[in-house]
Amino acid sequence: MRANGATLTAPGDKPARYRRSFWKTLVRYKWLYLLMLPGVLYYIIYHYVPMFGLLIAFENYNLLKGPFHSEWVGFANFRTIFNSPDFPILMRNTLLLSFYRILFNMLPDVLLALMLNEIRSRWFKRIVQTITYGPHFLSWIIVYSLVFSFFAPGAGLVTTFFRDIGWGNLDVLTNSDYFRPMLLITEIWKSTGFGAIIYLAALASINHELYEAAVVDGAGRWRQLWHITLPGIREVFILLLILRIGNIMDAGFEQVYIFLNARVYDVGDILDTWIFRRGIEQMEFAVPAAMGVFKSVIGLVLVFGANKLAKKISGSGIW
Repeated sequence: MRANGATLTAPGDKPARYRRSFWKTLVRYKWLYLLMLPGVLYYIIYHYVPMFGLLIAFENYNLLKGPFHSEWVGFANFRTIFNSPDFPILMRNTLLLSFYRILFNMLPDVLLALMLNEIRSRWFKRIVQTITYGPHFLSWIIVYSLVFSFFAPGAGLVTTFFRDIGWGNLDVLTNSDYFRPMLLITEIWKSTGFGAIIYLAALASINHELYEAAVVDGAGRWRQLWHITLPGIREVFILLLILRIGNIMDAGFEQVYIFLNARVYDVGDILDTWIFRRGIEQMEFAVPAAMGVFKSVIGLVLVFGANKLAKKISGSGIW
């Protein structure tokens, strides 16, 4: 339909036009969508379909009846969690470990990336990178085995050395004072090299003409670092910080569970280890599911809050 030389589209034609455009785009980029399909299916199957299991958190779950036929109890499972005498201890340990990870584990990644960026010898830089990010590929079982071989009570290499030279018995693995520092040190050793790769990629994207202009203006290496390098990786740092804040309720279950023992429960027992004991070892699913819902809600709120705060302070965030 035309009026005064212009084409008028009837309201009923728009959905059909959108459908034709959608199918044309789908056919045109079919191979890209095909490559994307496995990732989409992964998230649908393993992240969205299991969300129906959240019903367990509000039920007196019966394994034989399933989540759709078990007795509905509302927020009774949440009251059980919040009234538990272990809950304050679990929250304290979880938040402290997560805070320490954010505070002490992010800076080594940045520092290592900055130092590697200053190395001009390519072969030496590759050797250092390989050595530093190699531990990332070791499982926590292997890392604990290495730590145990050095600090096993009465039999480790270091503990035996301390005892033989007369410095007394060194108790690391079963001492509450050393448990959290041991977690942080092993985490730094294992993940720093791999974490630096992200910052190295961000450093590689910085325009080298900025450094050339800074040299012309008489700026030294420290001035270039402060005014060009650090602002160039600021957005990446903020992104990773927001993601870590969103996972603040996790505190690294695998590492903590492997290193945990009965003598350090007061400083090492976290929400995830408690969920594992209640859900897997004691076959009690409803209360751990409620704890999982609680963790997810807190993580979602923290992500939104951290993103909004980052946008106010620095003008950039995840979205």
